[in-house]
Amino acid sequence: MGITKKELEHIAILSRLELSEEEKEVFSHQLGDILKYIEKLNELNTEHVEPMAYAAAFNNVFREDKTVPSLPRGTVLQNAPSQALGFFKVPKVID
Repeated sequence: MGITKKELEHIAILSRLELSEEEKEVFSHQLGDILKYIEKLNELNTEHVEPMAYAAAFNNVFREDKTVPSLPRGTVLQNAPSQALGFFKVPKVID
């Protein structure tokens, strides 16, 4: 199963690509090879193969949610360049 020049030109239009005649020749052969490979894969019996999203098994890597106490306010503010009334003091950004 190959791909014709007309089919390639249609794909190029849908993809909004401008292809030169040389590129059309090269890409038609490459796409034809890809389609031949897909046809070969379609010959495989995959009836008892479970679908998968990844080739390797992934486990949830998130940590368990636990409530822990916050840092003391004094510790948090000790390196602040400026503070007022127990909060970070920042420059005004809206007039």
